[in-house]
Amino acid sequence: MTSVLPDGALPDGTQRVSARLAELGHPHAPQLLSDSARTAQDAADALGVELGQIVKSIIFRRRSDDAAVLVMTSGDRRVDEAKVAAKVGELGRADAAFVKAATGFSIGGVSPVAHSNPSVELIDTELFRFDVIWAAAGHPHAVFKLTPDDLIRLTGAPVADVTT
Repeated sequence: MTSVLPDGALPDGTQRVSARLAELGHPHAPQLLSDSARTAQDAADALGVELGQIVKSIIFRRRSDDAAVLVMTSGDRRVDEAKVAAKVGELGRADAAFVKAATGFSIGGVSPVAHSNPSVELIDTELFRFDVIWAAAGHPHAVFKLTPDDLIRLTGAPVADVTT
């Protein structure tokens, strides 16, 4: 694992995630991968773990109030939009500009923590199949290690069945 910046500094988004994780007492700092982890498969390959161990951060746009809805699910599962909508209200598509404005992160690096604005959040039950999981850390090359219980503690999000 190597830095992606020539001076060895962490990217801005990863610095924000690192600071928030430290503030919350999380024992694992973000790691920078030499290859992109923009997709769950990329991250799993780079880390040598199962696809399901990668936390996908999927952002929707709630129609009633334009709130960002963050669904954290296992990399090998597909979010069931109807199940999510039944829990949080009717959903619309969130384009790249909305994701960046709502979270402060670009697609491919959306972390479950350190968003620039509050969001509605759900954690999928499928993540609890694993003892160790990995989530994006604010940049397409950055990830951090955690457990499903850590994810609850770090985000305060409820756990729900939201996949097909």
